[in-house]
Amino acid sequence: MPFFQFNNIKISAVATAVPTRVRKVEEFNEAFGEDHVRHFTESTGVEQFRQTAEHQTASDLCYAAAEKIIAEKGLDRNSIGALVFVAHSTDYRRPATACVLHKRLGLDKDCVAYDISLGCSAFVYGMNVICSMMQSSDIQRGLLLVGETLTKMVNEKDQSVRMLFGDGGSAVLFEKQEGAAPINGILKSDGRGYKAIIAPCGGFRNMNGPKDDFVWPDGNVRSLYNTIMQGEDVFGFTISDVPRTIKEFFAKTETTADDYDCLAFHQANKFISQMLCKKIKADFAKMPICLDRYGNPSAPAVPLVMCDAYGANTEDKELNFLMCGFGVGLSWGVCSAKVNVKDIYPIIETDEIFEEGIINSPEEFYEKGK
Repeated sequence: MPFFQFNNIKISAVATAVPTRVRKVEEFNEAFGEDHVRHFTESTGVEQFRQTAEHQTASDLCYAAAEKIIAEKGLDRNSIGALVFVAHSTDYRRPATACVLHKRLGLDKDCVAYDISLGCSAFVYGMNVICSMMQSSDIQRGLLLVGETLTKMVNEKDQSVRMLFGDGGSAVLFEKQEGAAPINGILKSDGRGYKAIIAPCGGFRNMNGPKDDFVWPDGNVRSLYNTIMQGEDVFGFTISDVPRTIKEFFAKTETTADDYDCLAFHQANKFISQMLCKKIKADFAKMPICLDRYGNPSAPAVPLVMCDAYGANTEDKELNFLMCGFGVGLSWGVCSAKVNVKDIYPIIETDEIFEEGIINSPEEFYEKGK
């Protein structure tokens, strides 16, 4: 069991940004039928979600969240020693989106910056990575950026996921502080489930597959470039492996669900959240839900739910958070940390786009950014 413990490091700020465009599930009544849409909402809990504009990316949302933290904390940008961007929705195939964000945020050359390709487990994995770097180096501050724009990767005709996913991006600041409560975590993976959530074409394995839409065996319409989710496989893994790992975490840390003030979990769907609470014997009132308004945002789900639940709270009060991410990979993890609610900021709405990064011709490539 890969168990991690980090001492003298704390989460000192959490911010999240979402696009301004709101898509209500009722918009799909004509395309999918009112009965299907109503059943979808009843089973998942999703009533609306956020959708990015054409050239708006996960990095745009993470940038807005990071700038919020820098402004609120009055940070010297040169004091940030690491920037880790965790997402599947990168700006380009190359370079790393972290390098683009490094430039936009005006960070120093002595700042480490790189990408990690993960989705639903992005926050819990990313937290372990950035804390590991900080604990083994002289880095005093690190920014973890997690984001996703899944609405760009689903087929408009796919009834199974078109209304499920939403877009968002978050920034989390980690700082060294003597005497900070330990940050604990367990990470796991099962590559045998790599096809459970997948976009088969567009990467380097199948760069030039057919772009046609197909009717798949489940009756839904998709292309090979769209995100495909094998719902039964994902559900089975979520209600078996995930609670088993949480119980392992409880045993290792000698805690129970009662020891935590908030369960900030991945926003898969309402039924799964209820099942997880039941299996780990937790009070559902401790598990805030925001998927009704933001859908399933994948990577930024954990910080998004924290900002939704506590962003308006200005109390100087430290809470004990149990955080869990699970999904595509298959990849999952659970972690705990104490965070002061005054350091959790309200959700930002933004339409900002990095115009310099939009390249449609050789002329634009050479002219922009000069």
